[in-house]
Amino acid sequence: MIVDSERPREKLTRRGPEALTDAELVAVILGVAVKRAEAIVRDGGIRGREGALEEYARRRRAFDPRPVVDGARAAAGLVPAEIRSARKEHFLVLSLNARRQLLRLETVSVGTLSASLVHPREVFAPAIAHGAAAVVVVHNHPSGDPSPSAEDREATRRLQRAGELLGIPLADHVVVSETSFFSFRESGIL
Repeated sequence: MIVDSERPREKLTRRGPEALTDAELVAVILGVAVKRAEAIVRDGGIRGREGALEEYARRRRAFDPRPVVDGARAAAGLVPAEIRSARKEHFLVLSLNARRQLLRLETVSVGTLSASLVHPREVFAPAIAHGAAAVVVVHNHPSGDPSPSAEDREATRRLQRAGELLGIPLADHVVVSETSFFSFRESGIL
């Protein structure tokens, strides 16, 4: 019988990873019993002992359902069709983690036919609340033309400055219509 002080997790906590055998370390990483981990190590492991942690990390990433927002197309694709075609401007914030995975998509403002009033505090409040590493802001143009207005450009500058101060960078500002989009980042404006 193994006493608590001899269990791999407790041993790891108390004495560090150096105190664990290869099998105990694999057991902790993979969350399996030590006997199973001994078989993995003995048989060469998933890809050998050295690959166990990499395989575990790969599996975790493979099963992570959060979408990755790695560009304007990905951001625009997350905007629901009813917002892309809405008669009023909707301003959304996509809060992202350090891997650019979506933590939360939130509408922070609904404006008029041709304007959406948005303040940096409304944009960054959900980002702070959800521990975001970066944000992408998206809004629709009911006119169908995603070209940015002078007001859009000024709002982007304000949000960029606020993000720099808060340590939560503005990764992009995307303007969407029913069929297309415009990216401040990809256009070199941001």
